[in-house]
Amino acid sequence: MTGMPESADTAVARMSLLPPRGAPPTWLVVALTCAGQFLVVLDVSVVNVALPSMRTGLGLSEQGLQWVVNAYSIAFAGFMLLGGRAGDLYGRKRMFLVGLGLFTLASLAGGLAQDDWHLLVARAVQGLGAAVLAPSTLTILTSAVPEGAARARAIGTWTAVGAGGGAAGGLVGGLLVDALSWRWVLLINVPIGAVVLSAAVWFLVEGRAGDGRRLDLPGALCVTAGLGTLAYGISQTEAAGWTAPATLLPLLAGLALLALFLAVEARTAHPLMPLGLLRLRSVSSANVAMFLCGSAMFCMWFFMTLYAQNALGYSPLEAGLALVPSSLAVVLGSKLAPRLMRTISPRRVAVLGTLVAVAGFGWQSTMTPDGAYATSIMIPGILMMLGAGLAATPLAALATSGAAPGEAGLVSGLVNTSRTMGGSLGLAVLSTLAAARTAGSTTPAALTEGYALAFRVGTGVLAVGVLLMWVWLPRTARER
Repeated sequence: MTGMPESADTAVARMSLLPPRGAPPTWLVVALTCAGQFLVVLDVSVVNVALPSMRTGLGLSEQGLQWVVNAYSIAFAGFMLLGGRAGDLYGRKRMFLVGLGLFTLASLAGGLAQDDWHLLVARAVQGLGAAVLAPSTLTILTSAVPEGAARARAIGTWTAVGAGGGAAGGLVGGLLVDALSWRWVLLINVPIGAVVLSAAVWFLVEGRAGDGRRLDLPGALCVTAGLGTLAYGISQTEAAGWTAPATLLPLLAGLALLALFLAVEARTAHPLMPLGLLRLRSVSSANVAMFLCGSAMFCMWFFMTLYAQNALGYSPLEAGLALVPSSLAVVLGSKLAPRLMRTISPRRVAVLGTLVAVAGFGWQSTMTPDGAYATSIMIPGILMMLGAGLAATPLAALATSGAAPGEAGLVSGLVNTSRTMGGSLGLAVLSTLAAARTAGSTTPAALTEGYALAFRVGTGVLAVGVLLMWVWLPRTARER
C-alpha cells in the first residue's frame, strides 16, 4: 500500500534539525533571541578592558591591539547582510545555530590563543559568526510575535538587551580580567553559548522566507577584503609613512576591491547592497551620517579604556566601573530619542544628539595624565554616549522611512553595516594618528597626548556630521 504524499510542511519539518513540534512559548523565543543578541553586542565592548592585559600576555603591538577590535568588526560588518539573506534561503533557525556555534568555537579558540595571530584569526571568525547570528535573532523574534503592541514590546526588549550588552561589557571584562585573566573575556562565551545553543536546537521552530534570492558571496568577500586591506594600509602609515610601498600597495588594493564590490553590486541580480536604494535621499544621507558618527563614536570605548589603565593607572576592574555611567547614558539616550522625535522631528533629534557628542569629545580632548575621574572620564563620557544614543535611533528611522516596506529590513541592515564599517576605518585612522603622536614613547604623558589627538580629530568628524545632517537629512512635513 502506497503512503500518502507528504505535504510541503512535513517535508520542511523532516529536513529540519529536529522532528516537528508545537510552537514554543513566545517568552522563550524572545529570551533565546535576546541571549544571542546580548552575546554579539557584549563581545564588541568586553574586549576593550582586556586590551592592555592581552598586549602583555601575547606581546601585541599598538597596531595589533586595534586589530583585536577591527578583526571582529570588519568581519561582522562585511558579512552581516549576507548572513541575513542566508537565513531567508536556508532557514532562520539553522543560521541562528550555525552563527552561534561558530561564534562559540571561535571564542574558545581565542581564549586558548598562544600567539597574537591565533587571537586575531579567532576574532575574525567570531565576527563572521556574529554576522550570521545577529540578523536571525530579530527575524526569528518578529516571526514568533504577532504584529502590534506585543511585537513592539518584544523588539523594545531586544533593543534594550543589545544596549545592555554594550553597557555591561566594560564591567564584565574588568571583573573577569581582575579575578581570572584576559582569556576569560572570550572563554566566558563558551558555556553561555553552549546553553543557548542547546535550548535553541530543542525549542526554536524553523522558518524561512523562501523568496528565491541568491547569496551574493562575491559582494560580501569584496567588501570585507577591501575594508580589511584599506584598514591595514592606514595602520602602516605610522611606521612607513604615506608614500612608502608598504602603505600605498594595501591602500590601492583596498580601494580596488571596494570598486570591484560596487561593480559586482551593479551587475548581480541579487546584490548584497542594492545601489538603487542609495538614490533615495533618506537612505543615502542617513547612511553617510551613520558612517561618520560610527567612525568617531566607535573609538570612544577603545581610547577611554587605554587612557584609564595606561595613563591614570586604573586596574581592569576600575576601568570597567569607570565607564559604567557612560554605558548607561547610551541606554538613556536610546529611550529618550523616540519621545523627542515625536515633538521636535527625527532630523533635529539626530543633530541634537550629535552636538551633545561633539561637546563630550571636545571635553575629552583636553585630558591630562593626572586628571580627576569626574572631569576626565565620567562627565565627558556621559556626554559622548548620551549623544550617541540620541542620534542612532532617528538616523535609523529616517533611513527606513523612504524605503518600500519590503526593503525596510535591508535598509536597517545597511545602517548597521555603515556604522560598523565607519567604526572599523575610524579606529584604524585614529589609532594611527595617536601612535604617531606618541612617537614610540609609553609614558603616561606621551600616551595621553596621542589619545587627546584622537578625540580632537573625532570632534572634527562629528562637527562635519552635524552640518551634513542639518543640510542633507530629509525634513518632516511638520518642519516644512
